[in-house]
Parts: sequence; structure tokens; C-alpha cells
Amino acid sequence: MKFYKRIALAVIASAALGTVASAQSWKPVEGKIMSPWAEKVNPGKPLPEYPRPQLKRSNWQNLNGLWQYAITAESNVNIPASFTGQILVPYPVESALSGVGKQVGKANALWYKREIETPKLVKGNQLLLHFGAVDWRCDVYINGKKAGTHEGGFDPFSFNITPYLTKGKKQDIVVRVWDPTDEGPQPRGKQVNKPEGIWYTPVTGIWQTVWMEEVPAAYIAATKQTPDVDGGVVKVKADIDGAQTGDIVRFVAFDGAQQVGEVTLPSGVEGDIAITNPKLWSPSSAHLYQLKIYLSRNGKQIDYAESYFAMRKTSLKKDANGINRLALNNNFLFQYGPLDQGWWPDGLYTAPTDEALLFDIIKTKEMGFNMIRKHIKLEPARWYYYCDSLGIMVWQDMPSGDLGGNRWDMRPGQISGFNHDKERTSESEGYYRKEWKAIMDAAHNFPSIVVWVPFNEAWGQFKTKEITEWTMKYDPSRLVNSASGGNFFNAGDILDIHHYPDPQMPDPAVFGKGPAALVLGEFGGLGLPVEGHTWQDKNNWGYQSFKNKEELMQRYTRLMKDLKQLIPLGLSAAVYTQTTDVEVETNGILTYDRKVMKMPESSLMKLHQELYDVPVK
Repeated sequence: MKFYKRIALAVIASAALGTVASAQSWKPVEGKIMSPWAEKVNPGKPLPEYPRPQLKRSNWQNLNGLWQYAITAESNVNIPASFTGQILVPYPVESALSGVGKQVGKANALWYKREIETPKLVKGNQLLLHFGAVDWRCDVYINGKKAGTHEGGFDPFSFNITPYLTKGKKQDIVVRVWDPTDEGPQPRGKQVNKPEGIWYTPVTGIWQTVWMEEVPAAYIAATKQTPDVDGGVVKVKADIDGAQTGDIVRFVAFDGAQQVGEVTLPSGVEGDIAITNPKLWSPSSAHLYQLKIYLSRNGKQIDYAESYFAMRKTSLKKDANGINRLALNNNFLFQYGPLDQGWWPDGLYTAPTDEALLFDIIKTKEMGFNMIRKHIKLEPARWYYYCDSLGIMVWQDMPSGDLGGNRWDMRPGQISGFNHDKERTSESEGYYRKEWKAIMDAAHNFPSIVVWVPFNEAWGQFKTKEITEWTMKYDPSRLVNSASGGNFFNAGDILDIHHYPDPQMPDPAVFGKGPAALVLGEFGGLGLPVEGHTWQDKNNWGYQSFKNKEELMQRYTRLMKDLKQLIPLGLSAAVYTQTTDVEVETNGILTYDRKVMKMPESSLMKLHQELYDVPVK
């Protein structure tokens, strides 16, 4: 726990730098509850931390802050002559922290504008404009000229804006965003235009950090690190933009200050770095190796970046009864964690500060969970870096979209609902495939991710076997849970049911000798609305609601007793709903504003440790 306390102190110190009041006119929209970090948001420098821990360079500039905004008819494709007011980037326009708090909708477009100062580029260098995420279709203009378009609400992207720069330091950036939310076929998670129940407020526009980076004419655009524990190596590869014949990439691995291996490769070619007696990554020992990457041409270094990796293996392993179970580093490990949706009352998709982003993960660790199911959302890269650093396994969902039109039929302890795939249009299928690949590429290097989840329940579930087999082939280093709680097609590594509130499992007599591990992908949902800490005063709900913390703790204790009895029968993992309340859902262990713990961390830690202590042979 000492390591993550050091991280927390560093983040708190960083946040403290932003407490000086800004002279610019900005304030959060009033009327909703706020997290404790809302008052620490500095409008002159929100979320100032380096946004890409897996590929670090020193020459960069954060562009978060106050931009101008306008909302126009979607039919208007011309840059507005005037703008309405200020918006705090990167908080979604619908959020309180944006300072706007307005819905946009399918019929409208959202525009951003900012004048920036660019550095004087070294001769031959280029300037990249990066976006962590923009929901959904994004057109970027530099000095009135279109620099590029991106579609996808969750994956990072960038444009080379060098050709569009004008003489002098000052340049204009304009961003146009169109987002149909639940009126389009694109992946959109749990956003809807009319929020209710388990469906939440829309998120439109920029919601992760915007930043610039100066790079040479040929530069390290991406790296790929894949551990092979059994082979004692980490496989590495670098993609070079602007590469020439003869360019070489040198990877050097370090354990602290000690060099432990290296390899030199051409651009785009995969090679191995041997790691002797590797220190394996796990929830009890989250060991990370550092990686330095050098790009050279004719013996001269032309680019340099830093990254990291871990040595860990996620796989299936049969127990003494012939039932497949989840294994980490070739050892059985019961995986238990909360459903974590990553929503905030003040920032919606966007945590108010980096300290806030870290807080949820620290609390999860303190409660004794060893895993998080990241529910139909891709988080900013720093969230995964903290999971890597603290030792929390992650099951990564694909954000759902294009819901409806296919049937879901699942009964307690059984699997039914075979062959109920949705028929999607080619447009809808194309959006899904493009963004799923982009998400897998963006998140590949994070060792904490041990399971990919292409579908949740039957929400837009289509071509299940084909999508699952593609996912397994594209990343054979991880397990694939084809459809958590969804229709079952005998595909993937995991058979996953949902059952509320009490724990259940797929019948081991029927499915225990099959090729998949048996998993309870969602259960619990015990609700407790805490007065003064709810999204709305009335009509809050949970799958089963209680009047006080004592009743809630007693019921949760019974759930843990019942869950423990399923592990010897073959249950490999379980996911409890959920980390925090989200809007009108009050079934979180924490309130939505993160100000109240509904059950003590120490009591949860003790209950959860008993799950990991169940012997499996």
C-alpha cells in the first residue's frame, strides 16, 4: 500500500498547484451534487498532467482550459462568425464543470474555438495536435483550414497540423462536434437523450485532454509491448511515422536503475527482449519495468520516448475436477471486483482532477477487491496507469451501441438464449469494428487489462462468434469474455451470467467440463440512497434497497457467504454492482459524490480476503 500512497501524495501535490483562483470568469453549473475535487479545478489549468504514460516525451503543451463555444444547427458546416461564451475543456458540455450544462442533441453541432501560441519548431520538426477522446464525430480546423475528421467517442487520435500553421506564434483552432447520442448506430455506452434508470446524461464533445507535441520528421508513433511469461521475454514493436530504409529502433528495458535487456529492430518489426528471472505482476506485487526507446538513422538518434511494461500472464487452467478456471501467472486466482462505470456528478465522463481519477482505484484496493470490470467505457490512459501501478486487474468492456431488436433470455443458473444475434446495418457494424480495434490498440500496453469484453448482455450483440474469434486472434495474450450476461454462443474463454441480487453461477454439471471458465458477471446491486448525496431527491433505486448502513452491511455479508460457497463448485470470478452510485442508481458502495462510504473498507477487506483463501486444486 506504500507505493500507491506515494502516488496519491504526488497527485494531491499536483492538484494543490491548481487551487489558486483564476481571474477568468468561470464557475460550475449549480443544481447538482459535486465531488470534493470540484473546488480544486483550476480553470486556468485543468487536468494538467501528462496524458499518455505509455509513450512519454518531454516536448509537449497542454491545451486544456477555457475555450469559446457555440451550438448551431447541424446543417451549419461553416465556422460560426461569433461564439456564445466560454466552456472549460475537457469537461463535456452537458456537465457542471464545463460551466455550460447544456444538451446539444442530434439536430445540432457543438463548436469550440481557441487561439493558441505554438512553439518555434526545430527545422524539419512537426507539430501534432492530440485529443484523448471526443464524442462523437469531430472536425478540426487550423486557421480556417480543415486538418482532419475523426469518428469515435472513446479512442485517442491526433492530426499533424504543421501544414496549416501560419507565420508567427498565434494560431486558431476550431473543433466541430456532432453526436447523435442514442439516435445513431455508433458505440455510445450508457448515454441517452432522456436519462432514466440505468441510462444517463448525454456526453457530447471533448471529454479528455487536448494537447500538442513537437516531434521530428520521423518519429515513434506507437509501440506495442506484449509479455510472454512462459517464454521469459517481452515482445516489442514500434511503428515509425516517416521511417526510411535503414532506420532502427532500440528498446532498452530497466528494472529500476538496472538495465535488464535490450533489442534493436527495424520499424514495424516485432522482436524479443529476454527478461531473466522476471518479477511477475499481480495484485499482490504490481511490478513494472521501464522501457526506453531510441530511433536512429545512420548512427544518429532522431527520436526518443519512454514507456513501461509488466511480466504477467492471463490464461485458463483446469482444476482437479476438470473445470476451467481463470489463472494469473499459471496460478489459480479468484477474481473479484466491482462494476465500475467511471461517471462523475460534476464531470460526467470526466473526473474533475487526476487525484479524483486515482481515488476510485485506491478505494477499490482498500476494500479488498483485486479486479475492476470497466463497464462500457474506455477511461483516460492515466486511469489504466494507476491500475498497472497499484495492482488491479481490469476487465475491459467495449462501449455498447445500436441497442434493441435482439432478444435476451437468461435464467438463473442456466444458459438459454442461443442464437439471438442482432442484425446490424453495414454502417453500424463498421462503426463497431473500427472503434473496437481502436480501443484494443490504444489499451494494449496496459498490463492490468486481463480480459476483453466485446458485448454486455444483448445490447447490440451481433455476429458474436465472429467478433469473439476476431478479438481472440487480434490479441491472443488476453482472455475474451464474449458477452457478459448476454446470449451464449459457445464462443470465447468465459461463460458469464448476470443475476440480481443473489449470486448464481452457470450450472457446473452442464457447463463445467466445457472450454470456458464459469463467471458471475454481475450481481448484488444493493441500494442505499444517502440523503444529501443523491443525484435527485426522490425516485432513486437499487436492485434491492435498504434503509440504513447496518441493514446494507448485513445483506452484503450474506451475499459474500453465498458467493464463497460457489467457488469450490467451479466459479472463477464475480463482479459486484457497483463502485459508486450513478445518477438515479443508488446501488454503489460509495455515493455518487464520493463523500460517503456505505460499508466500511476494513469490513469489506476481511470478507473479500476469505474469497481468495478458498483452496482450488
